Amino acid sequence: MTEKEMWSSFCSECRIAPDTPYEAWAFCGGGPFANELAALVLEGTKTATASSLIAYETEGAPLPEPGCYSVVLYEDGTAAAVIRDTKISLVPFDEVSPEHAYKEGEGTRTLEEWRDIHRRFFSPDYQAAGKEFDEKGICVLEEFALVYPVPAPKE
Repeated sequence: MTEKEMWSSFCSECRIAPDTPYEAWAFCGGGPFANELAALVLEGTKTATASSLIAYETEGAPLPEPGCYSVVLYEDGTAAAVIRDTKISLVPFDEVSPEHAYKEGEGTRTLEEWRDIHRRFFSPDYQAAGKEFDEKGICVLEEFALVYPVPAPKE
């Protein structure tokens, strides 16, 4: 299913105006972990994500806001899910909480593993801005809810 087809189905089934703005993107910039992370969203394990503020600044992109919709894509560009941001926080890398790391749903879900993964993932963002990775650099933390396909009720 394409991004536009999923958005149209979501809007129709959930009675959302089809001209409601949304973004379409894949985790990890569409890299090799995009499918795995999309699957974690669909199973309800992944309810948060993080980006570096410096990437938004370098790209001149607006920050997400609570209530924003996104169509999450698989690595091949097909649509996986629609999510809606519930909370956005700007937090220094070295102050990200264990709770946030757990909500990201990856690996062992520990803060130590989160820091290791995200240090490597954010480093190219800093390099693109002509800087070294900064432990005090600001992270854009997003918490979200899966809104389509409609999640099954938890038992």
